[in-house]
Amino acid sequence: MSAPAPTLSDTEIRDLVLDLLESPEEIAIVQAGHPVLRQQAKDFNGQLDAGELDAFLALMRAVMHAAPGVGLAAPQLGIPLRIAVLEDQWPIPEEIGAAREREPLPYFAIINPVYQGLGEESVPFYEGCLSVHGLQGVVSRHRRVRLDWTSPEGESLSEEFSGWQARIVQHETDHLNGTLYVDKAVTRSISFNQEYAQYWAAPGVENARKGLGF
Repeated sequence: MSAPAPTLSDTEIRDLVLDLLESPEEIAIVQAGHPVLRQQAKDFNGQLDAGELDAFLALMRAVMHAAPGVGLAAPQLGIPLRIAVLEDQWPIPEEIGAAREREPLPYFAIINPVYQGLGEESVPFYEGCLSVHGLQGVVSRHRRVRLDWTSPEGESLSEEFSGWQARIVQHETDHLNGTLYVDKAVTRSISFNQEYAQYWAAPGVENARKGLGF
């Protein structure tokens, strides 16, 4: 079943963004069950001018850092636009980094992104989501992908990603299609953060497979 189209007009979307930019309150990340997370986000086609877009991207990046997370899509702030920010600079143990092919990912913003899996290889790992607070689940994703997107400056870009970077790309782009990682997760693997940290936070998923039976 495909995700429904957003119901807001371009003017209404712009007004929501301006409200966020002017809000004196801490910006909340919307959680699973909010309808915007289950809609197809609209293509960005100039709903925001250059200054508004820059300010919105800066806000998204700040919210992502504060969460903390490695990616954030506009729908996670209640905005149904095909925009996301990605950045992974968090220090991690060397063993986990090697097992998950997790290399630092410098900050960048993607507009109207589309990814395509490259090759046959897929890799299962635990992942979480800032919009599914408190849970982790094993998701099998393409090990390599090609991402096509538009930069905030309007440049058409294409790049290949692998390992954990490819996982971030897929996770955030899925958000723009109304898909959450739990839709693709192995149901028996789903764990609360405390149980994940206590039992299953090994570099791979073999212990979880044996212990949880998937």
